[in-house]
Amino acid sequence: MALKITDECINCDVCEPECPNEAIYQGEEIYEIDPDKCTECVGHYDEPQCQQVCPVDCIPLDEEHPETNEELIVKYEKLTGNKFVG
Repeated sequence: MALKITDECINCDVCEPECPNEAIYQGEEIYEIDPDKCTECVGHYDEPQCQQVCPVDCIPLDEEHPETNEELIVKYEKLTGNKFVG
């Protein structure tokens, strides 16, 4: 499942550079996450890095974009061109 950034975002700029898929970008008012690029850091890290660094805890799972772990692995492989090693 992709992650999303809620309206509680304070535009602190710490999440964007942590995203290995470049899924986080500055939206009109707050940072946003492109669900087509978000793998919850599957393939890169054990936990989503944006959630780890967010000081206001405003990055929950995006219920509108449900994905299984297997789907996230396929997305990781497609985005990076690397084979998943778990």
